[in-house]
This record gives sequence, C-alpha cells and structure tokens, in this order.
Amino acid sequence: MCGITGWVAFGADLTERRDVVEAMTATMSARGPDGGGTWVRPHVALGHRRLAVIDVPGGRQPMEVSTPDGPVVIVYSGETYNFPELRAELAAGGHRFTTNSDTEVVLRGYLEWGDGVAERLNGMYAFAIWDDRVARLVLVRDRMGVKPLYCHRTSDGVLFGSEPKAILANPAFRRRVDTGCLRELVGFTKAPGWSLWKDLTEVEPGSVVTVDRAGLRTRTYWQLETTAHTDDEATAVAHVAELLDDIVSRQLVADVPQCVLLSGGLDSSAVTALAARELAAHGGKLRSFSVDFAGYEENFRPDELRETPDSPFIRDVTAHVGSMHRDVVLGSAALVDPALRRAVVGARDMPIGLGDIDSSMYLLFQAIRAESTVALSGEFADELFGGYAWFHHPAARDADTFPWLAFQNTYTADRAAPLRPELRTALDIGTYVADEYATAVAKVSHLDSDDEHERRMRTSSHLHLTRLVRAMLDRKDRMSMAVGLEVRVPFADHRLVEYVYNAPWPVKTLGGREKGLLRQAVGGLLPSSVAERVKSPYPSTQDTAYPAALQDQARAVLAERSTAAFEVFDPAWVRAAVARPPETVTGGVRTGLERVLDFHHWADCYGPELSLA
Repeated sequence: MCGITGWVAFGADLTERRDVVEAMTATMSARGPDGGGTWVRPHVALGHRRLAVIDVPGGRQPMEVSTPDGPVVIVYSGETYNFPELRAELAAGGHRFTTNSDTEVVLRGYLEWGDGVAERLNGMYAFAIWDDRVARLVLVRDRMGVKPLYCHRTSDGVLFGSEPKAILANPAFRRRVDTGCLRELVGFTKAPGWSLWKDLTEVEPGSVVTVDRAGLRTRTYWQLETTAHTDDEATAVAHVAELLDDIVSRQLVADVPQCVLLSGGLDSSAVTALAARELAAHGGKLRSFSVDFAGYEENFRPDELRETPDSPFIRDVTAHVGSMHRDVVLGSAALVDPALRRAVVGARDMPIGLGDIDSSMYLLFQAIRAESTVALSGEFADELFGGYAWFHHPAARDADTFPWLAFQNTYTADRAAPLRPELRTALDIGTYVADEYATAVAKVSHLDSDDEHERRMRTSSHLHLTRLVRAMLDRKDRMSMAVGLEVRVPFADHRLVEYVYNAPWPVKTLGGREKGLLRQAVGGLLPSSVAERVKSPYPSTQDTAYPAALQDQARAVLAERSTAAFEVFDPAWVRAAVARPPETVTGGVRTGLERVLDFHHWADCYGPELSLA
C-alpha cells in the first residue's frame, strides 16, 4: 500500500521542476512511511511513497524495466491478490523477475498485455505506468474504487495523485471552490468523478485513463452488469461461502503483521471467523481490534439506530474464535481535540463533518498501526447484501431518490439548514439531487423477467454499489492511510460483487432477514448472538461532554472575524445551536456544528479561493 503522484507536461522540461515533484510526493508520506522516490524525465515525473507489505526489501518504487525502445516505469498503490498466478503465467511466457513483489507482476503484465492487464487483476489498486516507448501515461483504478486516484488535466498534460493534496502541492493548480463544487458536499449523492476542488476529478473505478500528446482518453474496463441468476438457494449459499473462504485466504498474504477490525456485527465477525480459521490452519493466531468509548456500555441508551452496544457481541466473537483482542477505548477530550479535527480534515482533504465517527476511526487506526500494518475489514457487505435499514423501510425503499437520503428519523435533517440563506437558494440541493438520481437510475439495466419489486431492489442495489459504497470506501482508506495502515476489504472482491448483485432480492433476504444470504453462508462460523444480530451502525459517543465541547469551539469560531466558515454557514444558525442545552445537541444540530468546525479548520489549512456568488 502506498501513495502515488505524477506530472506529465509535453510542453515543459520537468527536470527543472524536480523540487515541485518532490513536494507533491512528500504529501503522500503518511500513506508511505517506509520510503519513497521520484523518477524524472523532460516530460514526465513520477513520485512514490511506500508502505512495505509484500517483499519488503525488494519492492521499491518507482520500478523500471528497460526495453530496447525505452524504459517502462510504474508507481503503484494497493495489492494484487492473484499475483502468484499471474507471475507464474508471465514466467512461463519468458518474463524474468528480479523481485517477489506484486508491483513487478503488474509492470511485467503491462509489458505482456498492455493496459489489458487491468482486466486480469484481482485486488485493490491505483497505479500509473509511463511507457517511454510511445510517450504515454496509463492510469488504472480498481473495479470498486477501494484505492483513490485523482487527476487534473492541464493544457499540455496532466497532474495526478492518490489524494487531492498531492495535486494541490503543484503551484500550477488553483485551489478554487465554487457553488458547483459545494452541491455534492451538501447533497451526498457521490456523483461520479466529483471532488471538492474545481477542475480536479476523481478517476472512476474500473477505468483506464491514457495521456499522450494527442490528449486524454478514458475507457471503462469493468462495470456492474445485469445477468440472469440461475442457481437455487442452496447453491447460492454454498457459492458465497466458497468465495468468501477463497477471498479471505488471498487477502491474508503479507510479509508484515496483520489483524482484523471487529465491531461485533455480522460482517466484521464473518471476516474475523474466516481469518481466524485460515491462520489457525497454518499455526497462527489472529489479532482483532475494536473501538469503544469510555463508559459507553455502562451508560448506553438505545435509539433508532442502535439497539445495543457492540461490546457484548465483540466478546462473544473473540471467545468463539480465540482471537487476541484489544479494545481501543477513547474519551471525549481526545475526540474533540481541535488538533485531531485538523488531522482528520487533512486526511480527507475536505470538511465532511462526520465528527467523532471519523475522529474515533482515525484514533483506532493509529492505535492499531503501533502493532500491525495490515487490517481486514467488513466494509462493503451492507451495500452488497442489503443490510441498511432503508433497504427495508417502505418509504425510503419506494422513494424516487437515493434511499439513504429518503430515510427519515430523528437523526436525519436538512443538510442545507446551517447554510447561509442565499447560498441555500443558489445551491438548490433538491434539484441537484433529483438530477443526480435520474442520471444514476438511467445506468441500471433490468431483466425482462424482473417484476416491479425486483426492479426497485436491483436499482437500489446498483445505487449503493456505484454511489454510496464509494464514499464509505474513501472514508476508510483516508483514515487508515493517514496513519500508514493498510485496510483490505474482502467483500469488495469483484467476483463476489458480480455474483451477489445478480442474486434476486428473495435470495439476498433468505429466511425473511436482511442479509439472509450472508447469514446462511457464514452463520455456522459465528456465535448465534452475532449470527442473528440486526444491523448496528458504527458507534458514536453518547457522552454529553462531547456536544458541550462542540458548542464551546463553535462559540470561539463565532468570535473570529476572519474565518471563511461564515461565507458558507449562517452565523444565526450557529448562535442558536450553541445556545441550546448540551443534551439537546443531537442529530442534525450536532452534525451541523461538526460541519461548521470542519469547514473552519479546512479553510484555514487549505486556503481555498471561494467563489460562491
């Protein structure tokens, strides 16, 4: 796992701009704490920061292969889980390897198959290859978008990087944010290609981007396709179980310490049980980690999202599988520390406003990184198997908008409410969301045999797998890589995604339960309490000291005259929010304060040009 960046400029001599390239590369240091390097030629510069996971001594980058017609060079981020098979195939075809890394397999795969190497990879990756033989850059991103990749098209080439901060480090890029940029930040539809920064785009998952003197071109090498599901229920359960066993086994390959993230829910517990079984078969023992808040279990109050605390279920799983477990317990003082907020905003490059949900994850990963380099996660299962409440809530399920936006309870709120009134009017979030929904739904194909309900659920599944899950994956990648931890996502394996996506809704909900197909595939590996547990979201502190501290910090922002936050947010809304009793600062009010504080720190750190007229 690593961070990559680069610059192609056919109208300049980049050997004279090495300092800029090194500055771009340095922004990726957290993603790659184990080393780095640059490769600079007149019209191309590549930068790499490495987190050593496979072939620690031999996998250094940028990695170059010399050919009679010029060098071919790669900077690579991620893991290719089927690299042993690909290596054997390439070796049989005459390729000779000098390292044991998956990076060299991808590079030599390109020499053999061109950019068609993308279709052969199983894994999570974002990489760039400069082919000097034809003076061309090739950018490739994995099918699900587990690993991030951004680019900015220039007049004579392109800037790219694992994260926007790498591109922002180049003085040729203007840090502009206008109303068009802000619509998605507020609307939360995960529009394809969006980034908060004007003229900076996210490379779409499953895409290959090529850049040469003729310009920039994109091709899609993978997308969700609708096919008939012909397996009976028993066969479907067995196939999912078989796939998960193979996936977890592949993703446990590493030359560094590894562990699992355990929440006590069905998804993470399934990964934990499979990983524990695989390691035990080879004489090993699994490490597991969970996040908790001081006094949370003892003082837990059920609400509409969470019926129970996670801790009892975590204890059931760890006792059942015999993992070496550690709870990372956090207090409100640590969670609300402004320095931590700035670190989280810096990790995400934008003021997303998730507060302790993000900051606690950052601290969890920081604690894990002291003991492990790789962690397996249960992320992606809710989107794939239909685990969220809104999949099963009639009003949200049947609404003609994104289900996660239609779902209503006391914790949901108008995301535009804290904004300045004139900005709310200018953004027109309702129209924006409606337009994005129409665009997203138009990309869904159906079978002639699908009835109305099946069409509705297939559409919902497609929206989750092409929109919402990308936001969830980005969050986990940014929080983990900000502390140099690699998080792997077994449920994002494209073979599993293709199969489960096309399973009819009655198969996904076997036994009349949410995620019924997954429950039956893995239930035998888990204690019954966990196998039957309903979905519980990532935890959030219930300590009233936390919202009280948010109010204190927001009062300090109100006292500042120069903050850019009030170019976006309504001071009157903030004054009303800080005047409330702390115990009533919940739901949309608490989230609104988090967003104000995030924006305040983000603007201070990044110095954006705001154009909001």
